[in-house]
Amino acid sequence: MALTTFRDIMKNLLRVKAVDCSTEDSRLSRCLNTFDLVALGVGSTLGAGVYVLAGAVARENAGPAIVLSFLIAALASVMAGLCYAEFGARVPKTGSAYLYSYVTVGELWAFITGWNLILSYVIGTSSVARAWSATFDELIGKQIDTFCRTHMSMNAPGVLAEYPDMFAVLIILILTGLLAFGVKESAMVNKVFTCVNVLVLMFVVVSGLIKGTLKNWDLNPDEILNSSSHVNETQPVITVESLGEGGFMPFGFSGVLSGAATCFYAFVGFDCIATTGEEVKNPQRAIPIGIVSSLLICFVAYFGVSAALTMMMPYYLLNKNSPLPVAFKYVGWDGATYAVAVGSLCALSTSLLGSMFPMPRIIWAMAEDGLLFKFLAKISDKSKTPVIATVTSGIVAAVMAFLFDLKDLVDLMSIGTLLAYTLVAACVLVLRYQPEQPSVNVQYQIANSQEEAEPDSISESSSRCLAGAQDSCTLRNLLFPKNTEPSCLSGFTVNICTSLMGLLVCVFCIIAVQGGLAVWSLSLLGVLTGVCFLITVLIWRQPESKTKLSFKVPLLPFLPVLSMFINVYLMMQLDRGTWWRFLIWMVIGFIIYFAYGIWNSAEAALARNNTDEEVNSFKPDSKINGQSQKRTFDAAGEMEDSDS
Repeated sequence: MALTTFRDIMKNLLRVKAVDCSTEDSRLSRCLNTFDLVALGVGSTLGAGVYVLAGAVARENAGPAIVLSFLIAALASVMAGLCYAEFGARVPKTGSAYLYSYVTVGELWAFITGWNLILSYVIGTSSVARAWSATFDELIGKQIDTFCRTHMSMNAPGVLAEYPDMFAVLIILILTGLLAFGVKESAMVNKVFTCVNVLVLMFVVVSGLIKGTLKNWDLNPDEILNSSSHVNETQPVITVESLGEGGFMPFGFSGVLSGAATCFYAFVGFDCIATTGEEVKNPQRAIPIGIVSSLLICFVAYFGVSAALTMMMPYYLLNKNSPLPVAFKYVGWDGATYAVAVGSLCALSTSLLGSMFPMPRIIWAMAEDGLLFKFLAKISDKSKTPVIATVTSGIVAAVMAFLFDLKDLVDLMSIGTLLAYTLVAACVLVLRYQPEQPSVNVQYQIANSQEEAEPDSISESSSRCLAGAQDSCTLRNLLFPKNTEPSCLSGFTVNICTSLMGLLVCVFCIIAVQGGLAVWSLSLLGVLTGVCFLITVLIWRQPESKTKLSFKVPLLPFLPVLSMFINVYLMMQLDRGTWWRFLIWMVIGFIIYFAYGIWNSAEAALARNNTDEEVNSFKPDSKINGQSQKRTFDAAGEMEDSDS
């Protein structure tokens, strides 16, 4: 009895969502095109970090080799981006990583993913709004800061901010109204700000090439220390530590890798494109193009700005907070600081819109599935936007920006995003090796073509699965499968291997972070690396699905596995306090799920209806007025009686 109950509970927690992607019907407005998605991805990813991050990483971690740090970070981000792109082509529906997890690994993991994405977007919105307010305040001589500290000070250090940020609240409420008004109007505003931001960055790159010099990429520390001409009251004190070894890589290749870990977060944001599945025309083509193109544009921008910055000014003199204005003053172009200020505000605006745009769509998708409260799934008849979810998420973000200093909560954004990246990579591994995908009913449209993939009949799919079931689970069958198509054995093998891989990756990263260079740590890491490699080879030997998609992740299974390693390693770098806050947030989420979501899940209701229909179909014929009656169900699920 207890075993049966436990099995039923696990079945409910791991039930997958059935998605019919063969129709383009949507309750949302399909009005976005590929350019809108590229602008959304670039605007969300290419935020204010491009104006700040390059200076901090170049001075403290990589020097001029920051260009290599951005290259490595871009490659790592592209791995996650390609996994999102395949799912965008496979399941072009609203929900991003939440939906992708739901159709692959089950309801509980989907809820965990969605719940953490909501937290990431709320904190991201609030923190960017406060940064927007602070940047604007700098331009007007800190008048807002002075007034609020004098008249609205809050004495609760460690809990509340020093003063309530009214300006940040105003910004959030304005953008909330814009998003509720319509997605097309929001996309237009985003395109304008993104174009201005890109133009400013182009000006920075061209200016750096004109005023910069390659001599700053090959500095000699001894000459600098012996010369006193570089030191004055406005510049930092030059030390041996700040100079490193000089040259292009003053802090060595380890500094480049350390900088790459920081630069990785500069590419976070492209996943907002995946939430537009039901609002874009031809999503199976537009979403992959939008994700890949936005990451490429962002890499070129980061690479160009960091190269221009380190050419204009020696890396050891860079300002960590405002590197570009200081660099322009260093080369005698003081007027360029105004262009940088305009670009910063535009970048913050698009980054803020990029955080606010996907948040209500994740909430709407979860409420539509019954995992969150149903009233959040209301769609405006006029604007075709999730108006209740938009207003609710905007109010929550505004309250957080109003009251809290979010510096201690910003790392929580990383957990939610990296967890989503990891699950999406794992889901790509699982789905590509399955014999059939009953949870995703799709007739795929190939990009730039009207040809549709030939759907396999149920009988053919079933026969393949039965044939695979007859295969014995031997080492020979696992390493040299007889079938060229996925079978039940190969699908089950990949499921088990992916689960083991996830566990081993977590153990590997914990040991790598905590053990350092100790002998026992290196020994265990060597063993775990060997085991992970063998599991990856075993997955690689299984037959892949031949289902036609407009985009597929290349180099399977190695690229998704490497993406999982990178994401989990970065998660393990976060401090203990961040993990405790994550645990508290998850406890709140589990209370909502087990008290409401698991009982009101749309998939649970569908399963109950199917069970009731099966039971009713076995009921004996009834006698009414001496005539035999057969009971059937019409399309709406209502019972009809017919004479036999």
